[in-house]
Amino acid sequence: MTGASRRPDSCVWCGREVAETGMGRRRRYCRQSCRQRAYEQRNQVKGTSIPADAVVLTSEEASAMVDRIFQVRCAAEDVATAVAEGAAAHEVESLCADLVQLAREAERFR
Repeated sequence: MTGASRRPDSCVWCGREVAETGMGRRRRYCRQSCRQRAYEQRNQVKGTSIPADAVVLTSEEASAMVDRIFQVRCAAEDVATAVAEGAAAHEVESLCADLVQLAREAERFR
């Protein structure tokens, strides 16, 4: 993820929320393991034509990400259908909660 496309309070490696420290520089990683993975990735692309901010996914990871995005779209369509059909508020709330959960899972691609 590039700095421009991430939320200011999210890990630059995995996208999870980063705890505020209050003092000093803002933390860029949520955990030491994310910091380590980012370091390893930067070193692996040194001397290659791969940009340092490139995200390289295995075919399994790419397929899983496409599946999660599809689940988000289906959940959004369920919400739209429920609203169009005049579903009860508690049904729409439940569908929206599912949609938000799926969206959170989809934004994590590592």
